[in-house]
Amino acid sequence: MPLLILSSGAVRDVLGHARCADAMRAILAARARGEVFQPLRSILHPDGAAGFMGLMPSYQADAGYGLKAICVTPGNPAAGLDSHQGIVMLSSAQTGEPLAVLNASAVTEIRTAAVSAVATELLARQDADVLAIIGTGVQARSHLQAISATRRLAEIRVAGRTPEKAAAFAEQTAPTALAEVDARAGQVGQAGEGTASAIPVIACDSVRKAVQGAHIVATVTSSAEPVLRREWLAPGTHINAVGSSLPRARELDTATMRDAVLFADSRESLLSESGDYLFAAAEGAVGPDHIRAELGDLLVSGGRDSASGRRDADEITVFDSLGLAIEDLGAATVAYQAARERGLGVWVDFE
Repeated sequence: MPLLILSSGAVRDVLGHARCADAMRAILAARARGEVFQPLRSILHPDGAAGFMGLMPSYQADAGYGLKAICVTPGNPAAGLDSHQGIVMLSSAQTGEPLAVLNASAVTEIRTAAVSAVATELLARQDADVLAIIGTGVQARSHLQAISATRRLAEIRVAGRTPEKAAAFAEQTAPTALAEVDARAGQVGQAGEGTASAIPVIACDSVRKAVQGAHIVATVTSSAEPVLRREWLAPGTHINAVGSSLPRARELDTATMRDAVLFADSRESLLSESGDYLFAAAEGAVGPDHIRAELGDLLVSGGRDSASGRRDADEITVFDSLGLAIEDLGAATVAYQAARERGLGVWVDFE
């Protein structure tokens, strides 16, 4: 049986941010319609280990079976490595035969930011054109690319652990911070008129300065303590809270969670795994009724015009991103199909 192997480079070649955002809209809507199956992820976190492993299975009849086995090692960036290392495996829905193995770091990098781009499309104010990114790692770069690929931006600001890290990130990304233009009519964001235009990337020496007046914020840090505070946020801000995916870590303070309307990729995941939510809930500031909707619900009930979405210009909205196995399945399926069409990747005999 032939098995396709896709390296990180091959995944990036075939899975652009705008294309992946389309796949995320489709798979999240399918989940809302009950067309996919996935349990909560299983976490293996041995005492004394440098990180942990997550196992994320899923199934969709049209796509087949998916399984992501991902090791998350917080110390990796200091060694020049992505903190997320692993594989995504696709298997046939009809026979169970393995079809493809993909580099999970690249899949996770692109699909996580693509989901944030979809959330921004659905929840941010239509006039919001200043993006503040808190963090300077892999997801910071991917979020810059994904949101600029799906929305017209006037300015991108970045703040990191130190002003030096923010300055280095801005210098490295400024030459490639271009609004990606999709030729399809009606592409969300209308990034341009057939040409790409540079978006200024500005390094800020504090999170407070980065988010001041910005109506789109992405927190993509590995911090265990809040990096974003309520008093810094303007009315109408939309936040993609991405970095905290474990119950013991959070990026948003309790006041932000209390005053915001929450949206999830999965209610079950948010209530079980989100440190942003669980810390605030333990302090009595939030409860399940703070979660207005899942992204999939919005997609099948009118998109950004859904009655369950943003209701006025001053609401603070938070998309608490936990990451779903079906998102990996949707992204990997698109990458597999595109790689086959373009003749990319390495085929091996797996008999």
